[in-house]
Amino acid sequence: QVQLVESGGGLVQAGGSLRLSCIVSGRTFRRYNMGWFRQAPGKEREFVAAISLSGSSTNYADSVKGRFTISRDNARNTIYLQMNSLKPEDTASYYCAADTDYSGSRDYEYDYWGQGTQVTVSS
Repeated sequence: QVQLVESGGGLVQAGGSLRLSCIVSGRTFRRYNMGWFRQAPGKEREFVAAISLSGSSTNYADSVKGRFTISRDNARNTIYLQMNSLKPEDTASYYCAADTDYSGSRDYEYDYWGQGTQVTVSS
């Protein structure tokens, strides 16, 4: 059983920064590609960023490129999402996801999900 727990959300003013973390339980973290997704009220869940098993490959949604950075620490079973220059439209619940075979933007491809952490950006 794989469990994912996000943290680091909160309230921040536009232009500010937050760093989200996602800790993955179990001893097989290195086998998982990881992704971040978000969902705002009344909207569909959308892709934010993803990172490969080793961390050598990353990809981002166009809306966050240049502002957000995904990274992973395999020794700590943790991935991060550094979010800079936050905008009110970044307000959403943010979820991390894991999958052994897939590292792209399609949410239905990921097998494991966390419960989410709320990010609110005030204008």
